[in-house]
Amino acid sequence: MKSPTGAAAERLIHLRAAGVSLVLDLRGDGLPAVLHWGADLGDLTQEELSQLADAVTMPNMPGFADAVPRVSLLPEHGTGWPGQPGLTGHRQGADWSPLFTLDSVEADGSSVQIRATDRTARLGLALEAGLTPSGLVQMRATVRNDDSVRPYTLDGLMLALPVPDAATELLDLTGRWCRERAPQRHPFNAGTWLRETRSGRTGPDAALVLTAGTPDFGFGHGEVWGLHIAWSGNHRILAERLPTGRPVVAAGELLLPGEVLLHPGEQYTGPWLYGSHSDQGLDGLSARFHDHLRARPGHPRRPRPVVLNTWEAVYFDHDLDKLTHLADLGAQVGAERFVLDDGWFRHRRDDRAGLGDWYVDETVWPSGLHPLIDHVRALGMEFGLWVEPEMVNPDSDLARAHPEWILATGGRNPADRRHQQVLDLTHPEAYAYILERLDALLTEYDIAYLKWDHNRELVDAGHSPGGEPAVHTQTLAVYALLDELRARHPDLEIESCSSGGGRVDLAILERTDRVWASDCNDALERQTINRWTGLLLPPELVGSHIGAARSHTTGRTHDLAFRAGTALFGHLGIEWDLTRASESERAELTRWITLHKQLRHLLHTGRVVRIDHPDPALWAHGVISHDQTEAVFALASVATPVAAHPGTLRLPGLDPDTTYCLRPLSPADQAPGMERGTPAWCTKDGITLPGSALEHVGIQIPILHPEQLMLLHLTSR
Repeated sequence: MKSPTGAAAERLIHLRAAGVSLVLDLRGDGLPAVLHWGADLGDLTQEELSQLADAVTMPNMPGFADAVPRVSLLPEHGTGWPGQPGLTGHRQGADWSPLFTLDSVEADGSSVQIRATDRTARLGLALEAGLTPSGLVQMRATVRNDDSVRPYTLDGLMLALPVPDAATELLDLTGRWCRERAPQRHPFNAGTWLRETRSGRTGPDAALVLTAGTPDFGFGHGEVWGLHIAWSGNHRILAERLPTGRPVVAAGELLLPGEVLLHPGEQYTGPWLYGSHSDQGLDGLSARFHDHLRARPGHPRRPRPVVLNTWEAVYFDHDLDKLTHLADLGAQVGAERFVLDDGWFRHRRDDRAGLGDWYVDETVWPSGLHPLIDHVRALGMEFGLWVEPEMVNPDSDLARAHPEWILATGGRNPADRRHQQVLDLTHPEAYAYILERLDALLTEYDIAYLKWDHNRELVDAGHSPGGEPAVHTQTLAVYALLDELRARHPDLEIESCSSGGGRVDLAILERTDRVWASDCNDALERQTINRWTGLLLPPELVGSHIGAARSHTTGRTHDLAFRAGTALFGHLGIEWDLTRASESERAELTRWITLHKQLRHLLHTGRVVRIDHPDPALWAHGVISHDQTEAVFALASVATPVAAHPGTLRLPGLDPDTTYCLRPLSPADQAPGMERGTPAWCTKDGITLPGSALEHVGIQIPILHPEQLMLLHLTSR
């Protein structure tokens, strides 16, 4: 449909996909309001849609505006909306409260493009909204300065989606280094719950998906509405419940003062926002994100190679003999990709020097990286390399030669963090230098994979010499750099690593092939980190490594079965000095890697299920094939169970009419504690039951010591 104001304004547009409906109200001459975002309403006629609109229209109330303001995709104070406005900005104090009039609407069945203007404020607006094939709402906005003389200072641009009054609880994530993505939930009370990120990157404390839901929603039950912002820089995401209107969730880029100044004819396009609805709890919400990512043309299609990363094996002590021996042992246990971590470039003997000097250090590698790469490739493994292109050490040849290439505010450098500053990639010469250095390395060497790190927050970050805020343009420059490298080296895979999981969002995932979820390989911490990273990302995009028995970051000690069973479901890797591992440990590790290779076709394509168990000490999750013929579940004891007899475990998501053979899965079929009480089904023959019985009755949980796990394998008969 393409209509001018008038005909279009009398219509309602109903978009449907994958069990979701999005109904937009275009009656009147203002911006569209969302009448419904949620469960599929079926094939409604225009008359039925009109009746629906009448059914949910709020009456006027004494003491409020004469006409109750509608919640548009871009809320406007000019309509009487008293909450957070969608567009904030001004022209030296004027034109600060825009009110747009609808110009045109184009709809194609899955998306809508809307154009509007405010002729008084001389602003143009374009809205894009639609449903992806997986049922995600996808939307963004563009604002244009139509004034012929005066610039427009843009302070913020946010889009909003209303949620029903029944959504009375909020869930989002927070965290820090080595404790990323910890959940927090609270009542969705009156007022504004605002999360802002000012670190210049997504952040380990990012909300990730801000979710509103019905009371006590969980992984497998309740109705939920979640919002994600696909942006790797500063951002705002909020939930707002006002006494005068429907509750909303909203998000947009957080712009620093003066960061976007639109000169006549210029425009700004905000990041994509993604909304996920589910009437099957958080697992249903996640499934829409997972299906969306897996449907991308650039999504990894081949089996994800098992990684051996050298960081916790050698740190900065790069020695060719040690590394080739490590590669030999890695190949023996089944690794398929060898990644040389930090320490290979000039002056890099610790983390205080060298960043920016992206030349192979001749004092450590007199023949370059060729001897190591040739050895790795001869073993049948791919070779990967660690880089941190956005950062620079003050103690580096680059910083000494080009101090003007450092992001700085007002003629002074920000305070050092991790002995680093940020390289201003919006400086053309700095950008060209980094592109040339990375391109040269990828051209000279057979490098299949870059581990792209980002260890310093962009705080107090401005362009030299004036000090103008730089986070917005720096983020776009990073995207451009990644896009150009991928264009020049189309087979290259890139990992988004940001002091662990500090840059996890759908915009960076458009340009990378996995994320490093955390620098913490402690299996107990990773149970939480992996579980909640999975709220957005499917397992194959989440790097998850088996570390040494004693954790590098926490000092905890865990059995190999707990470490490997925790890492098994993700993009598996090894972060362990195998030269120090015993022969029996390497043999057991080989069995785990062999198991992962046997299962990764399922683990990296199936539907993720996380189980709401009443005992917080017992965690369970699994992956079920889409045809429901095979499943793998992990049962982990993360603390001392409440009861001496831990009760039963129900296995959701199976076909109720299919009969399954359920067996414990070696090498995680026995765990410390089981000798005190092993259920009858824990034998190599297992049990045979229909899916209905396994979901509604379940199986007796074995007694496990804390920080132990076991695996279950189900196959249809």
